[in-house]
Amino acid sequence: MNKALEAKLKTLPKEPGVYFHKDKSGEIIYVGKAAVLRNRVRQYFQASRARDPKTEALVEEIYDTDWMTVDSELEALFLEAEMIRRYMPRYNILLRDDKTLSYIRIDYDSNYPTVTTTRRPLDDGARYFGPYFSTYAVRQALKLLRRIFPFATRRIPGQKRATLHYHLGLDPGLEEGKTSLEVYRKNLRGLMAVIEGKRTAIIKETEHDMKRAAKVQDYEAAAQYRNRLFLLQNLSKQVIFSDKEFLDISKDHALNELVEVLGLTGFPRRIEGYDISHMQGTNVVASMVVFTNGVSDKAEYRKFKTRKEHNNDFYNMNETIGRRLSEKNLKQWGKPDLVLIDGGKGQLDAAIRARDQVEQGAIPFVGLAKREEQIVIQKDKSNVILNEVALHKLGGFTHESDDFILVNIPHNTNVVKLLQRIRDESHRFAVTYHSVLKVKQQTASLLDDIPGVGPVTRKKLIKQFGSTRGVLEATDTELAKALGAKKAAVVKQYLVPTRQA
Repeated sequence: MNKALEAKLKTLPKEPGVYFHKDKSGEIIYVGKAAVLRNRVRQYFQASRARDPKTEALVEEIYDTDWMTVDSELEALFLEAEMIRRYMPRYNILLRDDKTLSYIRIDYDSNYPTVTTTRRPLDDGARYFGPYFSTYAVRQALKLLRRIFPFATRRIPGQKRATLHYHLGLDPGLEEGKTSLEVYRKNLRGLMAVIEGKRTAIIKETEHDMKRAAKVQDYEAAAQYRNRLFLLQNLSKQVIFSDKEFLDISKDHALNELVEVLGLTGFPRRIEGYDISHMQGTNVVASMVVFTNGVSDKAEYRKFKTRKEHNNDFYNMNETIGRRLSEKNLKQWGKPDLVLIDGGKGQLDAAIRARDQVEQGAIPFVGLAKREEQIVIQKDKSNVILNEVALHKLGGFTHESDDFILVNIPHNTNVVKLLQRIRDESHRFAVTYHSVLKVKQQTASLLDDIPGVGPVTRKKLIKQFGSTRGVLEATDTELAKALGAKKAAVVKQYLVPTRQA
């Protein structure tokens, strides 16, 4: 251990947090979490501790260590997951004991939503949170959260009475109608918000609901809100998910590098990423993802359906940015500190023209080209000042043309990993929305051909059975129950060939 690191370890705090081990080049090689940073980080350097060969190799490479303190142990869990996704430190892979990561799965759109953990996320319409490296910590967190937001973990076939978990206050009791599906989904929205680090917002909403119930003299409901409020306020003393509004972003390595390289005037607290998705100009959609203080903020994500079906990504990007920076949306969502466009020169130019048309030229705009992962800057218009000294320090270089600068930075640097994370998330969100619209269109075209089935009936069928496949797989009895015998017979007549095919 070098003397500078030895002195630094003496300043470790006793709070929970996330720590970053770095090698001599400054690359983050391991990210970990701790209930007490001072105790956990010092353990790596205690000669008396027995270590396996992989951990020994890690310790030999550690040249520097940084950390971020947080409000609770499970805030550290949430932040650890986010930082590992961003930096992909090689020792987090080498030192992992389990074969795969753990995710939280919430089947929100189901008629009987459940909350479970899984190691394999599927494209099944459920909502997934993670990945997390500590399955035990995730399960402990859900155990605590279930007392605040009761949820079902599985549906028992043929079950008609509320389970014991309902009587313990841990299950909504949908079997007996103890809770409506609407109220249950509201509970799940609160659960998801806390998982995403929105505990403060949920506390305010619960406090508002409690006062409103008391005002109309619904004291039983007010007492339930009071109990929920108390548990939420005490989550910081438990193992629970992130409360990321307390993050000190000045210690975020990627944001520091981003500020230095692009010469930004301050830390970009709100970074927005954009991507376009379509199939040969049909179902054209755009995504807007938001990273607050360097961490994905899914509650702020937005999606756009372009007004024209156009197989022209430059046009589509121009329309999207123009709508995003409209006076109405600026007032509602605020102004971004930095915008990242998924694409090269053409997409970035189209986005900047839209920005300038609505007179928001002060917002920095850059692109990230896929092939070489180059940062694309438009001279005099991206509103950034490239810092050559900081760039060379990271081992980067540039290519220039008349109007653009292409910035090449090693892919293992923190700043590139952050931009890749934002770009990949915007791409994922855009493709997901496009897929949803495509399925809806296929469903509409199938049901449109059935005489006597109008918009109301189509909507009813989709709501009842969830999708085209659900309608096709519905039994005759289920169709009759949903539509009545006469209309079900008509639908069945037109669906029979499709079912047989």
